[in-house]
Amino acid sequence: MARYGYGMSVSGSRTAVVASSGVPVITTSRAFNSIGGQVGETITGPIPLEWVDGLTTVTSVTFANDNSVTSIGGYAFRDTALTSITIPNSVTSIGLNAFDGCTSLSTATIGTGVTSIGSNAFYNCPSLTSITIPNSVTSLGNYSFQNCTSLATATIGNSVTGIGDYTFRGCSDLTTLTFTPTSSVTSIGSYAFYQCSSLTSITIPNSVLSIGERAFGDCTSLATATIGNSVTSIGQNAFTGCSSLASITIPNSVTSIGSGAFDGCTSLATATIGTGVTSIGEGAFKTSFLSSITIPNNVQSIGSDAFSYCSSLTTATIGTGVTSIGGNAFRESTSLATVLCRVAQSAFTGSNAFLDTASPLTIQARITDTSWTAGTGLTFQGNTNVTVIKNL
Repeated sequence: MARYGYGMSVSGSRTAVVASSGVPVITTSRAFNSIGGQVGETITGPIPLEWVDGLTTVTSVTFANDNSVTSIGGYAFRDTALTSITIPNSVTSIGLNAFDGCTSLSTATIGTGVTSIGSNAFYNCPSLTSITIPNSVTSLGNYSFQNCTSLATATIGNSVTGIGDYTFRGCSDLTTLTFTPTSSVTSIGSYAFYQCSSLTSITIPNSVLSIGERAFGDCTSLATATIGNSVTSIGQNAFTGCSSLASITIPNSVTSIGSGAFDGCTSLATATIGTGVTSIGEGAFKTSFLSSITIPNNVQSIGSDAFSYCSSLTTATIGTGVTSIGGNAFRESTSLATVLCRVAQSAFTGSNAFLDTASPLTIQARITDTSWTAGTGLTFQGNTNVTVIKNL
């Protein structure tokens, strides 16, 4: 793409008229270097594509204040030396990569007329410390604040309907994430808050329906997560590596827990699985710190390795609806001594579900279930010393 005014220096006074109030009305937009010299061409109207893209001497900009600036084009300020920006209320859209690579940009005020923020709009702005998304904004593009490593606070306005993929990925200083009480967010994209390692708590609004893959993955300081009561799916590895997360309640609205959703949550001692869940993905709670787990009756499938390497797990209750239990489901959960199994033996469709669990392992089965053979010293699913008691 062509660059507008690349390397050009234009002198002269700003074009202005005087309003009836006597206040000058600036009718052009201009960019300046650190000593006040103009860089690039004078613009009347919307800020065009690649306006001062790559002009590293640009440190400030004056926007026309006559409401003619309605949009900021893609790449308009990419890789410039801007230190602050106030986007006029007349602007309705910020284009993709508009402020990408503005490494000195520490302050950004987004006008109240903006409805969309494009992909990569503020990508790799490591000096940006806070951002407020006004209530006018309806969409946040993918990667829009990725790698803003100094971003400590982010407030999401009440009209945003979706947090895009990778939106805040790598914002390692993000400690405060606020959704308004009347939030409209329905989806949190894949990797949206991945590696936000300073984030300690999150309350996901009731408006949210889905949490994407690794949305909060490797948020290593995340100790508290409240999942809204409209969420229906928790994506693959959504909270993987959240090593400080101590408890989780899966609301009844959730129907599926994705593979690896809580894998590596090594502090997770309590998990309450909602009655609406029908599937628990592979490795969903692998290597967690759970001491007991109850699988509700609505659950139909438990994926392979779902509760493997849970070294503190002592008891597990498997609900009546389960028809498929994957291989290694409880493998190396070395403290697992009691399983209340309300399903037929045939539900164990994988192999080695109890490999290297506690020995002996007691399985309490239903009295009426003829598929189970009562007795002691049985070999079953990788454990060579199983006692089956038919007393449920």
